[in-house]
Amino acid sequence: MILKRAALIAGVLILASAGAATASTGADRRLIVGGTLASTSEAPWAIALTNSNSSKQSSRWCGATLVRADKIITAAHCMTKPADSYTAIQGRADLLDDETGRTSAISRIWIHPDYTNNRNDFAVLTLAQPFTGVPTLKLETDPKADRKGVVPTVYGWGDTEDTGPADTLQKAAVPDLGDSTCLADKGYVGNGYTAATNICAGYLEGGRDACQGDSGGPLVLNGRLLGTVSWGRGCADRGYPGVYAEIAPAAPILRTQLDR
Repeated sequence: MILKRAALIAGVLILASAGAATASTGADRRLIVGGTLASTSEAPWAIALTNSNSSKQSSRWCGATLVRADKIITAAHCMTKPADSYTAIQGRADLLDDETGRTSAISRIWIHPDYTNNRNDFAVLTLAQPFTGVPTLKLETDPKADRKGVVPTVYGWGDTEDTGPADTLQKAAVPDLGDSTCLADKGYVGNGYTAATNICAGYLEGGRDACQGDSGGPLVLNGRLLGTVSWGRGCADRGYPGVYAEIAPAAPILRTQLDR
């Protein structure tokens, strides 16, 4: 089954949060699988997005990236609830430790106008309380940055399938496999994979991958936001890499929102 890494939508591959309105498919995939613990000091721009409708004790929902003091980028498919139900959290490695980090409500949600069939899976959220003084991550604007052989790193608080503590910031290096790998799978193509809008990254042997709860989180290469967690088939399953929304093709329209 193809799952988004936020909520499970029947018949579609999505990767957002196990806590986000999950269709009754019986599947409950988990956080970055096979990763290692990450610190908020090494990734201060990594944002946890919680929601009051989440079934998780931590209210975990999705991931996001701080790209301006008052703007974060996440996945469009994470935006299924009212703006006032979301909270952005910065600087909190363990989501159950509410004595650390900073929080902000969301004052505005923008969804990419061409978001459809798992393509252009982007949303820009405006923070009611800017995270001033926190390093931000620059957008990757060169489409050539998505190329086979480079090894970006994905960050998130999502499910781990017992390879690490849940609700805790983790990271995993996921090699870029090139568009041809995902385009060779009819299921991926049928669920919207295109070279123009996506990045195919992970391990064909399985074992390491983003998962439910990681949707919208950062895929980072050379200090820039290369992509965001979007979807995949299962989590870390053999033969099925993760799919990321590619930043560079969308950078011009994203920037118009970031500068508002």
